[in-house]
Amino acid sequence: MEIWINPACSKCRSALSLLDAEGADYTVRRYLEDVPTEDEIREVLDRLGLEPWDITRTQEDVAKELGLKEWARDAGSRDRWIAALSEHPKLIQRPIITAEDGTAVVARTDEAVRDTLSR
Repeated sequence: MEIWINPACSKCRSALSLLDAEGADYTVRRYLEDVPTEDEIREVLDRLGLEPWDITRTQEDVAKELGLKEWARDAGSRDRWIAALSEHPKLIQRPIITAEDGTAVVARTDEAVRDTLSR
């Protein structure tokens, strides 16, 4: 499995601690440094079963500068959202774990991390 993290994020650190405590085999992707491409974001969204606006941190300063709260949330706007996430990776909700079974989860709780481990 792979986990997308921001090391400054307490939820990310908590998820990593839980993965370590469970002896999980995983790789870390510091997505602010190793920025996901638009295609990688699409793949993760498909695995999550979510839309880009569902994983967007709309309270970030850059989100406010872009006016994201006003953007349409429909199929025609999907590519615009994905481009914004790739151009401004700080907007991506974290941590995201991609599981071995092809699914993914936004792992903001211990329960979500444990759910991924059980797959």
